[in-house]
Amino acid sequence: MTALALDNVTARFGDTPVLGPLSLALKTGERVALVGKSGAGKSTLLSLLYDEARETGVYMPQDLGLVETLSVFHNVFMGRLDQHSIWYNLANLIHPMKRPTQDIHSILETLSLADKIREPAGELSGGQRQRTAVGRALYQQGRILLADEPVSALDEPQAHRVMQALVGRFETAIIALHDVDLALQYTDRVVGIRDGLIALDEPSNRLSPADLQPLY
Repeated sequence: MTALALDNVTARFGDTPVLGPLSLALKTGERVALVGKSGAGKSTLLSLLYDEARETGVYMPQDLGLVETLSVFHNVFMGRLDQHSIWYNLANLIHPMKRPTQDIHSILETLSLADKIREPAGELSGGQRQRTAVGRALYQQGRILLADEPVSALDEPQAHRVMQALVGRFETAIIALHDVDLALQYTDRVVGIRDGLIALDEPSNRLSPADLQPLY
C-alpha cells in the first residue's frame, strides 16, 4: 500500500528551479534514506512530502523549531498540542501533569536527556537541542516520519541511539542523512538526490558506501 506519493512535482526559488520534475512513492512499512550533498534538494523534497502528509506525518525540520524560553519538557509536549484542549495545554504549561511528565521523561531517558527535562531549550548544546526535537517527534502521534538530518549534531553513539529510537517508533519513514553508513544500516531503501533530481533509487542491501559517494 502506498503511504505517500509525489507525481511529477517541481519546485522553484524565485526564477531558479531547485527540484524536479520528479516522482516518488513511499510504501507503508518502508524506511527510506534521502542522501546527497547540501543544496541538492533533499529539504525541499521533504517539505513537499510533508505538504501531502500533514494529517498523518511527523515532520522534523533542520531548524528544529524549538521555543528557546520553554523547557525541554514543554518543547516535547508541543508535539501533541493539537490533540488536547487549550485549557489542558495551558494547565501543563503552568504545572505539568503526572501522565505527560512520565511519558516525556521515558522518551528523554531513551535519548539520554532526562536530566535536562526542566532546562530551557536556549541553554542546551547543539546536540541536546537536536535530541529535544527528536523527543518531540517521538512523542507526537503520527504514522509517517519525515526527518531532515535528525542526527547531524550528534556523535556516533548518540546518532545510533537516536536512529534506533526513530525506526523503532515509526514503521514508515523518510529521513535525510549525510552519514551514508547510517543510511544503509537503518533504512531499507536509499534515494539519492543530485541537482534536484533522483539520481539513485535502490534497496539498501544492494548498496555499499562507495556506491553513494558520487552523490557527494
